[in-house]
Amino acid sequence: MIKTVWGITFYVSNLKRAAEFYEKTLGLEKKYEFSSYVGFECGGIEIGLIPKIKEKQKVTPLSPSVEFLVDNVEKTYNELKKKGVKFIKGLHEEPWGGRQATFTDPDGNILEVVQLNWEKYFSVSAEGAKKVV
Repeated sequence: MIKTVWGITFYVSNLKRAAEFYEKTLGLEKKYEFSSYVGFECGGIEIGLIPKIKEKQKVTPLSPSVEFLVDNVEKTYNELKKKGVKFIKGLHEEPWGGRQATFTDPDGNILEVVQLNWEKYFSVSAEGAKKVV
C-alpha cells in the first residue's frame, strides 16, 4: 500500500520569509512556488511550506504533515476508510500533479496519501521557481 515518504509539509506564518530561510539559509533547491505552496528538494523527499490559515477561518494544524506515496490513491483511500480511518480532506487534485487525501492518526498527526501524475509533476517542476502561480 504505502511505498515511501514523499514529503513533509510545514505550516508557516509567513510563506515568503519561510521560503527564503529554506532556500538561502538551509541551501535547499526550490522545485516550485505557488501562492499557497513552496516545494523544496531534500534528498528525494520534498519539504513543503503552506501558509497557516488566518485566525477567523477554520483551524490550521500546528504540526507538519507527512505525505505517503502510493500507486493507487483511490484504492488506498477506500482501503483505509474500510479500516475506520477518518479523512479530514477527501480525494482531491493538486495543481502540481498530485491526487491526494488527508487524514489523522489517533493522536491527531496529519498524514496524507498521494499519487502523482508524473508527467504533470515534472512539467511543473521544470518551470521551477521561475513561475509563481
